[in-house]
Amino acid sequence: MYKQIKTHLFVLLIFSLWASNSHSEINVFACEPEWASLVQNLGGSKVNVFSATTALQDPHHIQARPSLIAKARRADLLICTGAELETGWLPLLLRKSGNGKILPGQPGHFMSADHVTLLEKPKLLDRSQGDVHADGNPHIHLDPNRIMLIAEALASTLSRIDPDNQSYYQKNWTSFKDTWSKAITKWEQHSQSLRGKKIVVNHNSWVYLENWLSLERVATLEPKPGIAPSSAHLAQVLAELKDNQADMILYATYQNDKAVRWLAHKTHIPVVALDFSVSSDETLFQWYERILNQLLDSK
Repeated sequence: MYKQIKTHLFVLLIFSLWASNSHSEINVFACEPEWASLVQNLGGSKVNVFSATTALQDPHHIQARPSLIAKARRADLLICTGAELETGWLPLLLRKSGNGKILPGQPGHFMSADHVTLLEKPKLLDRSQGDVHADGNPHIHLDPNRIMLIAEALASTLSRIDPDNQSYYQKNWTSFKDTWSKAITKWEQHSQSLRGKKIVVNHNSWVYLENWLSLERVATLEPKPGIAPSSAHLAQVLAELKDNQADMILYATYQNDKAVRWLAHKTHIPVVALDFSVSSDETLFQWYERILNQLLDSK
């Protein structure tokens, strides 16, 4: 009798452990909010997502804080932009975390830029030209068509990491693809009046948005990427705009707006401050809606 009870308890323990593991969530470490939102769409109840940055932070310049290292140490999947966007902090974070599952070359290491074609790849690498990215401009999340390609690759990655729930992830991907495709069609129809609009940008962050909406960049306030504009450079931009008037000045809310406000005061060109990523209380869909509406309202 004692052996039977012992055997029964052992079976219950094994079943309990199996049930617990079968319902465990994948811990996801996202470098930026846009990828946190995307993986939440695809992973649903099967993922536990943490974003290392917010929409009000510059993802180039983040510290590998102990709290981030602790989160990375527990991650099953790392999803970042790549293309050197996080080069100032991600390598140190990975090294300090000691988590082999999310190292380059492992299934849990996902760089979004690896799955799309990048724009503005420099023909000649010269660091004297400022914050130049060797693989091209990394701000790919500003093009919804590239988001679609990344989402497909991410769904496959989730399936490889968690094969028991492959059908769940594929179902979510199919649903996302359908909804996102319809959203793109709606956004493109709604934003027709933006095509051909001339913009001034503070930093060259918006190339994918420009390409998607057919916006024309006529000036950049930074003389070189990541280099603050001098008075002489701003005076040059002001002179150029007299002959080629812009429709709006565009900058990210995390950026210093001193030069933007100076130029707006001199030219009376409308200023549009956009959150560069998804806020904590909205989805990727809602963020796209919001930035498009802000651009349309500035006309």
